[in-house]
Amino acid sequence: MMVEKIRVLIVEDNTALAENLFEFLGDEQYVLDFATDGLTALHLAATNSYDVIVLDVMLPGVSCFNICKRIRDDLHCSSPIIFMTARDQIDDKINGFETGGDDYLVKPFNLRELALRIDALHRRRQGVDTRLRASGVSFVPGTLKVHVDDYPALELSGTAARIFETLIRVYPNLVTYEELQDQLWGVDEVDMNTLRTHVYALRKRLQEAFHCPLIKTLRGRGYRLVPPGQE
Repeated sequence: MMVEKIRVLIVEDNTALAENLFEFLGDEQYVLDFATDGLTALHLAATNSYDVIVLDVMLPGVSCFNICKRIRDDLHCSSPIIFMTARDQIDDKINGFETGGDDYLVKPFNLRELALRIDALHRRRQGVDTRLRASGVSFVPGTLKVHVDDYPALELSGTAARIFETLIRVYPNLVTYEELQDQLWGVDEVDMNTLRTHVYALRKRLQEAFHCPLIKTLRGRGYRLVPPGQE
């Protein structure tokens, strides 16, 4: 039986350490992506689904705790985050956990210990039902898959996944144009045609997969998730 690999994002500006991590973890059990700075990490986290994120505390020019907070608050990403750091003060650890971290590994560390912690967080997450539900429709943030009744699941990515997650989290309420723009791009003044294009493309994919668009436009106000059989 094929074992599903664990997808890991490693954010580390020390290339030598990153290479050691890649060599030790290998590609038999893990699929590894690499970022040397916070902006690249945010881009990868926004466009891919990771089982675990390993985040170095001492990134150049940006607070790793801020990156963690943005992953949680802006991207609504629930992937477990392990901090790697030489800073072992309790205040640093408290800051890490308060901004959304799940584990804290102090350098220097044995690479085997990191692998064990990655595996443990992955197992723990597999055992937790993070599915978001709305009257016959559900979405799993960890896999980015939409489930509707007995239809095959539809896997989303990037902006489409974030739009759908935002809608299902607030169901049965609506999401205003401004709120959705802020969730997607961090601002509330984006060309409306850009937003409409993304929503149109998502609605089309949902229609093709489930024979129902699931998203209703409330003209002049915003969008609302509408499960099959509801108005």
